[in-house]
Amino acid sequence: MHILGISAFYHDSAACLVRDGEILAAASEERFTRKKGDAAFPVRAVEFCLKTAGIQAKDLDHVAFYDKPLLKFERILETYIGVAPRGFGSFLAAGPLWIKDKLYIDRELHESLGYDAKILYVEHHESHAASAFFPSPFEEAAILTMDGVGEWATTTIGLGRGNDFEIIKELHWPDSLGLLYSAFTYYTVFKVNSGEYKVMGLAPYGQPKYVDLILTHLMDLREDGSFTLNQKYFNYLSGLTMTSGAFDDVFGGPPRQAESKLTQREMDLARSIQHVTEDVMMRMARTAHRETGAENLCLSGGVALNCVGNGKLLREGPFKRIWIQPASGDAGGALGAATLVWNRHCQKPRVITPGKDAMHGSYLGPEFSAAEIETYLRSAGAVFTKLEPGELRQHVARDLASEKIVGWFNGRMEFGPRSLGCRSILGDPRSPRMQADMNIKIKFREGFRPFAPSVLRERVADYFELDGDFPYMLLVAPVKKSRQIPMTNEQQRLWGIEQLNVLRSDIPAITHIDYSARVQTVSRDVNPDYYDLIAEFEALTGCAVLVNTSFNVRGEPIVCSPEDAYRCFMRTHIDTLVLGPYYLDRASQPAWKETADWKTEFQLD
Repeated sequence: MHILGISAFYHDSAACLVRDGEILAAASEERFTRKKGDAAFPVRAVEFCLKTAGIQAKDLDHVAFYDKPLLKFERILETYIGVAPRGFGSFLAAGPLWIKDKLYIDRELHESLGYDAKILYVEHHESHAASAFFPSPFEEAAILTMDGVGEWATTTIGLGRGNDFEIIKELHWPDSLGLLYSAFTYYTVFKVNSGEYKVMGLAPYGQPKYVDLILTHLMDLREDGSFTLNQKYFNYLSGLTMTSGAFDDVFGGPPRQAESKLTQREMDLARSIQHVTEDVMMRMARTAHRETGAENLCLSGGVALNCVGNGKLLREGPFKRIWIQPASGDAGGALGAATLVWNRHCQKPRVITPGKDAMHGSYLGPEFSAAEIETYLRSAGAVFTKLEPGELRQHVARDLASEKIVGWFNGRMEFGPRSLGCRSILGDPRSPRMQADMNIKIKFREGFRPFAPSVLRERVADYFELDGDFPYMLLVAPVKKSRQIPMTNEQQRLWGIEQLNVLRSDIPAITHIDYSARVQTVSRDVNPDYYDLIAEFEALTGCAVLVNTSFNVRGEPIVCSPEDAYRCFMRTHIDTLVLGPYYLDRASQPAWKETADWKTEFQLD
């Protein structure tokens, strides 16, 4: 039985194919079209899924869509009526799009797919809940979903048992933790729906000096984690911006000007909203624990990508075990819709392997054969060497140990926003200059942003205050105390961004200024090639950790194909590129010629 799940038409469109209950393939449309956050119908992602299964659309047993458009339109229409005559400009912007396209999603799905059977529609937060629970390793678990908004729900608490779950509590629009965080993303002039992780990365540079103002003016937070937002301070109900003039008055002025220098104010705002978000997440988790009595917690929705909050839930929360969907955003809704149809609609059994999830490491995207890679390299005029696996690892480990930066393209592309060792840029975590080099010369992004470590699973406790399987880079943990370098009195007097270049551990490239790191554990049974590379690096250097960041530049989707990877390699200062068995040295390549202003093309704002 083949079930295709689709998310589309808002942001992060994706497709997922489930075959006889197994997640066979999943990918975001942006990876194929090279348009960040592409919201269009996922034509290429669907083609990839069907090709992986060796079927055509007519062979599908079911197609599931990740939300209910008519319910969403009801919410939008009621919102416009409720705030009228304010919001007329917003309605003029959105109304024709709904009337022209989004009310006819059923027709669009049938025509785009060439599929003439019934489309099954799943509520947005049920898609999130399904994506969190069904692939998890738990027979029973509480489920917490948090995002901007689906149809009406913005947060849900559920309980999963066996092959189904129920939603037992909901928080409704316009009270939304995701939109509250996005309001501060907007106010600090990062891009809503993609820049929230920048706010999270900026937070440790600041102080939580605005927490009381947030809790006094912006929200009425209750003990159970539910809250009401005071819409006086926001503008997303009736306008085209996230915040209002009243918001500006509370926080001492208008939003930061685009491209202007970050100040201590933005750092303190980031720290404050992060503090409040963690508090809300903790209260909601305690409520979920009390309402369900479960020992396990599953998380999904955009807020579940807040890895700092997730780390706090693991360390201080009431649950013994936590599992987070690696594609927690809207793209993961495609996976949730497909698995919900298999388990609930078709009433098929769920196979659970204790201690092991069903995501296959989130390596669910396209892969390319050595022949396909070589064909492209020859067409591009690239200079390359084909190496045996052991020799390749030795070359790359030596490059890394000499502080070279390596583009690593190997195996199936990851599903979700994190590169997990198949589409990664790698570096030496021991290097004091690696973080700056990667941010400025490779990623073309803000210098304050931290990088994540990949560590051998059996060595994680030697480097971090953490022990267990955490393969998806979704939890922040402190660097081991014995590896930390305490700050001097003089260093402690530095303000905000001045602390950036202070060495904090013997693995400084992945140690954030609060001595934390966003950890990925790597197991040989899940990704043997990446595991063996890290092991080779450890044999050479004694360090079982690598810097791992996504293979892309700011504003560009993670690379998908060999062509994407080679283009990124040649446009940046990456020293070495590995494409499957092929090794490429930057200095040996022919001159690269640009056909367009690529920084403008990818909106490197």
